[in-house]
Amino acid sequence: MDSSSPPPSPSPAPSGSRGASNATQRWSILRRALLARSSSARAQEGISSDHQIKDGTNNISRKASRGFNLIECHSLPISQLAKSFGNSLNGNENDFGQKDVYVCYKLPCRDSSKLDLVYRKEDSLELNDIEASNKYNIDTTGLVVGHQKRSLPTTVLTTRICSVHYRSKKVLELGSGYGLAGLVIAASTNADEVVISDGNPQVAGYIQKNISINTETFGETKVKSMILHWDKEQASEILNTFDIIVASDCTFFKQFHEGLAGTVKSLLKHSATSQAIFLSPKRGDSLDKFLGIIKENGLRCELIENYDPTVWNLHKKYVAGEDRTWPNYDKEHCYPLLHDSVNLEVDLG
Repeated sequence: MDSSSPPPSPSPAPSGSRGASNATQRWSILRRALLARSSSARAQEGISSDHQIKDGTNNISRKASRGFNLIECHSLPISQLAKSFGNSLNGNENDFGQKDVYVCYKLPCRDSSKLDLVYRKEDSLELNDIEASNKYNIDTTGLVVGHQKRSLPTTVLTTRICSVHYRSKKVLELGSGYGLAGLVIAASTNADEVVISDGNPQVAGYIQKNISINTETFGETKVKSMILHWDKEQASEILNTFDIIVASDCTFFKQFHEGLAGTVKSLLKHSATSQAIFLSPKRGDSLDKFLGIIKENGLRCELIENYDPTVWNLHKKYVAGEDRTWPNYDKEHCYPLLHDSVNLEVDLG
């Protein structure tokens, strides 16, 4: 086949096979995306490629427009945030880019408290993002996962955290993305210190920005950002110092499993009360493989499916098709399981 020729369209799948139909639509979306690079090819198609790509993506996407919608939030113009918080950001409105969005959250533990976060717009990945991913051996999840995707893990983590005595505890969030869960923990508990980490330097920059914006919300709790790579030896001053480690959506990529499990073991304090809280969908055998590696590292773990009545009832409605706000909801990919019922303890023998 001539390398300059567009890829052929796959044959239509039988109407009774949803899986094959979805695969066909994905190939069609890819074909139109490639054709969209050429105006002449787009003219030959006689269609609006961008429009069809969007429609096709909506038909097969597992994303929900509002996620589980368990934490109250609303978007505001980024210019409003720049104007309101210019002083806390050294008066530099250029800290906010055209691809940034501003989301205000109402904290689930304190009726009168709120958090203001800055994110990159979804679907705004650029070539330099991929280059950074290759350079630092990281994925781009932290940049592309929107705030609604983080609302469920944050709500579950916070609900449980609000019922736990956290005085003087040192908390670490791994693979935090823009830092929503860690910031909620810092604002809603009496933890001594919260460290919010990610391996992507760009994402860590957003975390620090969000910490600066919300400084007055944290009370006496110390909050800081950290660039933390799971595949590297950790600094001696943080080894076995964290009472609690939290993470969500961090077990998708099997190539990071060994590093993630090793990081948890090396940073979690050697104490019977130390715990790690993980939330992750199964994603085929990815979660099972990670749990196996966790056990190999001498850590105890348990998998909990029904950990919150509200989440569980929504999940059942999505699966049964009673709630169509998530039309392509798939249990294996969309429903996060809780590891060890809020703890994944160091095995002290």
